[in-house]
This record gives sequence, C-alpha cells and structure tokens, in this order.
Amino acid sequence: MRLPAVTSRRLAACAALLACTGGAAGTVPGPPEPPASRDQQRAALVAAPAPPALPTQPPAPAPRAPREVSIVMGGDLLWHDTVWQSAAADAAVTGRGPYDFDPMFADLRPVVQEADLALCHEEVPFARPGQALQSFPVFAAPPQVAPWIASMGFDACTTASNHAVDQGWEGLVHTADLLDRHGVAHVGTFRSRAERREPVVLTTDAGVRVGLVAGTYGLNGFPLPEGRPWSVSLWDADDLLVQAHRARAAGADVVVVHLHGGNEYDHLPNAEQVALVERLTRSPDVDLVLGDHAHVVQPITRVHGTWVVYGMGNLVAQQETFRTDTYEGVTVRFTFRERPDGRFVVRSAAYLPTAWNVYGAGGPIRVLRVVRALAEGRGDRARLLAARASVRAAVNGLGRTPGLVER
Repeated sequence: MRLPAVTSRRLAACAALLACTGGAAGTVPGPPEPPASRDQQRAALVAAPAPPALPTQPPAPAPRAPREVSIVMGGDLLWHDTVWQSAAADAAVTGRGPYDFDPMFADLRPVVQEADLALCHEEVPFARPGQALQSFPVFAAPPQVAPWIASMGFDACTTASNHAVDQGWEGLVHTADLLDRHGVAHVGTFRSRAERREPVVLTTDAGVRVGLVAGTYGLNGFPLPEGRPWSVSLWDADDLLVQAHRARAAGADVVVVHLHGGNEYDHLPNAEQVALVERLTRSPDVDLVLGDHAHVVQPITRVHGTWVVYGMGNLVAQQETFRTDTYEGVTVRFTFRERPDGRFVVRSAAYLPTAWNVYGAGGPIRVLRVVRALAEGRGDRARLLAARASVRAAVNGLGRTPGLVER
C-alpha cells in the first residue's frame, strides 16, 4: 500500500540525500524511486485506513417534565351531637354502624380522593375508650371519625385549635394515636418534645415533598398540659417560622402553614390574623397559608405574592340555625408546578362553595358542592343560590383576586 503523497515526498527526499553522501557505511545506494503519479496518490488516499473515531459524549438526558402537586383542604370538622346523630341515622339504613359518615360527604369524596395531598382540620379531640361523647362547649367526638378520615382519603389533619386540650393531655395523645393508627399524619399538637422538633413532611406519588405547620391563637382558657409547653403550637410568629424553616431544611418543596384563629362569625380577618399573615408571607419558607376557626368563610387573597385563605368556614357543623352562613364553607384546591430553578409556584387556585342542611326537618345532613348541585338540579335551589352568593361575597371581601376560580 502506498502512503499518502506528502509522506512519499519526504521519503523520496531522504533517499536522494543518502545517494549524495554515499549512504550508510558499506551500502551502495540504489536508484531513486520514481515519484508517484497523481492516479497512484489518489488511489493511496482512497485505500488508506480511516483515522480512529474520536470519543463522543453520551447524549444529554431528555428534559424532565415539571412536577406538580395539588393540595386540597376544607373548613372545620366540628362534631356537634346532631352531626354524629345524623351519621347514626345513616348507619341504621346502610348497616355500617354505629356511625356512617360516607353519605354525609359523598359529594366531596371525589374532590378529596383526586388530590395529591388532602388535608383536614380535626378541630376537636376524640373520646377515649369508655368515655361519653361530648358536644359544645367541651368536645369529645366519636372515635369512629378517625378511620372515616382515612377512608375518605385525607392524608393529614391539623389538630391545633382552641379545642385541642378539651380532654386534657390524655385526650390530645389519644387523638394523635388514633390518627396514627389509621395512617393519617397530624400536625399542631405533639406527644413529646422530640415530636415537636421533627418537621411533618409528606411525599406525593410524584416525589413532591410537602411540609405542614399549624398553630392556634389559644385554648379557650385551658392551660397547656402541665410540664408540656411544647404540646400545642400557638400563634408565635417566630416559632411558626422556625417550624417552616425546619420543614424546608428537611427537603420540603412546598410548605403550608395552617392558622386557627379570627373572630367567630366575622367574614373579615381581624388585626391579629392580618399581622401574622404579614409576617409569614414575607418568608421564603412559606408557600401557602390556610385558615380556619371563624366558622364562616373569609377572604382568599395574595399577600406578598403568597396565596392566603383567611378562613374556610366549616366543613361540617350544626350551630345556631339563624347563623345560616355557618352552614356554608369552601374547599380550596391549589396546584403547584415546579419551575426550572426547582422552586414550586401556584399554577392554579380554586375554591368550591359547599352548603348543607340542618339535621332533622331536612333529613340526614348532606354536604353539597354548590356549583355542581345547581348544575345538576339537586338540593334546594333557593338555598344553594343564596349560599353561592354568600360565599362569593366573603371570598372577595378584600377585592377580587386575579387567577382565583370558583368551581
């Protein structure tokens, strides 16, 4: 095989030099090799082996689709005696006793179960074994509520409320134990100092980690359990921010803070709510603020760019019948989407007005999605229209918020 032309020329030059100088000792130089013709050079180039391939970089991985997480929460689960009596009446029909809460909340079940993370506010403690059930003003709810919360599809409950220690330290522990037993996380009340320090962070099927923080304005005059000042999270802005930061440091992609407070039956937030929200929403560790306690719906707005629901009303309750707005609430749904920098921001915000009947003359309690029930011709149309108007006015009490949708 003939070498490429440039190399052949160099060899020919060397042969001529050797001929002029006599070559190496003892050798007789031969005649110089005739130069290669153009056809021979071209043939050598074609026949020459290809240079080795340079190493290549592995193909870049396909960009990962941004992750999302939908978070759903409603108002107070306030277990008045007529609420559990209604569940007992349903159980007598369905045979699933002693209480069957499913018919009461059937309209909301799909909303809860379709969420990536569904939260409830279990405002009152559960009765201990052998203890009588109690209603207002000091509550001890049926323990059968705990497995129903799990079967409904709730992933976690906030338990910091003004009723958190209605049954003392034993009731607080029993309530947390029951929720744990049925696979429902809880935040806001704590059984040990170590539990108080450990952030509550839940991971969705898509791998999004959501941290939960909760606090209450007070305990209805009851003291904190003796020797356990850490047992209930209160409205201490610095402490709530520390809890939010711990959740973020533990890997939370989204941090939700739930606040229990406000003036009962007032559709507008009070000064303490506004001041606390002002502090919380300035922190990069807080992504969403949700509120309960007033028993009526309060505004949904944005503060420092962070979505805030001041009050979701009740999810169920049976308060004075003349307070018709306590028979209304909102279930909110916020969907967060991942940005290229890894932060999560709200992609969509929606509220679902709900309303229900007084137990007795109206039959068993049925919590209805107002907009859907109106569209399908279910329920008392006049009552549902009034509830929708009432909820809309309350939600927009601080002005309309762009991007908020009613469903």
